[in-house]
Amino acid sequence: MGDQDGCSRFCRSTFGVHYDKDLLDAPGAMMMEGLPDMEARYLGKDIRDCWEKKTKVVIGELYDHHGEPLELCGRTALKRAIEDWRKHGLYPKVGIEMEAFAFTQSSDGELTPYGTPGAVVYGTGAYTDPLRFTNAIWEKSHEMGFHLEMITAEYDSPQFEFTLRYDEALKAIDDMFLFRLMAREIALEYGVLLTFMPKPIPSAGGSGMHINFSFTDKAGKNALSNGEIGGPDNLNELGKGCLAGLMHHHQGLAGILAPTANSYARLQQGCLSGYWQNWGGDHRGVTARISMEGGEKARIEHRMADFTANPYIAVAAVLQASRLGYENGYELQLAETGDCFDHTDAKIRVAPDLRRAMKDLENDRELGEAVGR
Repeated sequence: MGDQDGCSRFCRSTFGVHYDKDLLDAPGAMMMEGLPDMEARYLGKDIRDCWEKKTKVVIGELYDHHGEPLELCGRTALKRAIEDWRKHGLYPKVGIEMEAFAFTQSSDGELTPYGTPGAVVYGTGAYTDPLRFTNAIWEKSHEMGFHLEMITAEYDSPQFEFTLRYDEALKAIDDMFLFRLMAREIALEYGVLLTFMPKPIPSAGGSGMHINFSFTDKAGKNALSNGEIGGPDNLNELGKGCLAGLMHHHQGLAGILAPTANSYARLQQGCLSGYWQNWGGDHRGVTARISMEGGEKARIEHRMADFTANPYIAVAAVLQASRLGYENGYELQLAETGDCFDHTDAKIRVAPDLRRAMKDLENDRELGEAVGR
């Protein structure tokens, strides 16, 4: 591989391979047109050391068999969203919260939840992770240059949260994409299957991909900031526009951010997961949560997505929905005042299943065109 620019060819119809290995004639996969190649092109400067010895890793962009940018490429969609914001003199920054459940395999092959005898929310140490596989993930992350800020137990056991440092949008998602692959491989060395599936245990909570974002202006300042204090009462016009866009496109976003049937087992009322079309301050029951911190820490957290979504496309969709609200001057609904368990101001919610969510996305032509159909 060296340090030169290069490319590799793969079957484009990979986009039509289902989880159970069925081959589907999915839009753009060209399953019935000879299963042609696509090309992944990368830059030599992006080649980096891998967690596997004597191995390098690189992320590139996809092109079709005619040499044109492949419209299915998620990284290209994210770069387009970043460029759309740069036209306003704003540069997106992103931080992702990753949630995952851990399982072990019995001698007869059955997967069972990883035994964490004394785990509590925000817990660490041996009671939370007896095998200490998360310690190995932490150590390797820093060796690889991934700026991992936190590993902790989540509310349900055996669920864990991993948080990488806030960064420029494309770098943040590149790092997160590789980190997640690395974390799963390291966990497996300890006999642990780490799954980011949205709802692997029906009786437990779900796992999400919380997308935190803000913008840097040309002066290097946080453009979402309206002073040192954040929250709903201190929103500037940029923040209001972003929230209005996320609310306006709430139902359409679900088809992108929650793209599997299992996603809708997680997106349920009272599950703190992006079900309602609502927003608020320090409130985990809303879909779009405004930081109470201002200044350089001002940000919006969008809580709908899960990791069955392509993370590049998911972040692109959140940024594009926000941009549409900012550019089009959508009216921002009032902040949520209910507890989101027994009472909710919001009346609009995501679809109850994937089929209807995809219909909502199909009907949201403005969002679809912005992200890239």
